[in-house]
Parts: sequence; structure tokens; C-alpha cells
Amino acid sequence: MSAEIPEYAERVLAAVDEIPPGRVLTYGYIAELIGEGGPRQVGAVMSHYGGSVSWWRVVRADGGLLDGHRTRALAHYRAEGTPLRGKGDAARIDMRAARWEPA
Repeated sequence: MSAEIPEYAERVLAAVDEIPPGRVLTYGYIAELIGEGGPRQVGAVMSHYGGSVSWWRVVRADGGLLDGHRTRALAHYRAEGTPLRGKGDAARIDMRAARWEPA
């Protein structure tokens, strides 16, 4: 049984699909980009439906990695050449260098 994805969730996922490899956007910026909701709403969408998109490209504003997904996300960041600060378990996204600016 497949549930239909709500229209808001489809818009969030479409925005995430636009983020190029090696770049990131924050939850809040995605909400601004689609003109609805906020970071928590985008986070809820990513929690429920984000597995179908490049979820690791949506990050917290401070560049910190989510504890439950740290290892998998770091592997993606390193493979894509996403700018990071720190090393090993202390690594985080270098937001100045990694943030994508959509046209």
C-alpha cells in the first residue's frame, strides 16, 4: 500500500532534488525557497519522505550533522566533495563554502 505524498511534501522534495552534489541548503532556506512552512515543517517532510532524495544535502543552519545519520552523511559529503570543517567525528559542514545559492 503506497500513501499519496502531500503537495507540500512534493514541493520540498522537488527543491531538495535541485541541490547539486557538494552543496547544501538549510531546512529554513528550503521553506523560504518554496514560500511556505518553516524549518520544522521541512524537517518533518524529510523525516517521512526524504529517503527518496539526496537527504544529506539538507542540513541544520549551524552545519552540524544529525547524530543518527552522521556516518552515512559524512560518506556522501566526502564522495561529493562537500566542504567540511573539522576532522573525524567532529566534522561539520562548512556552511560558507557549501551553501548553494539557487538562481
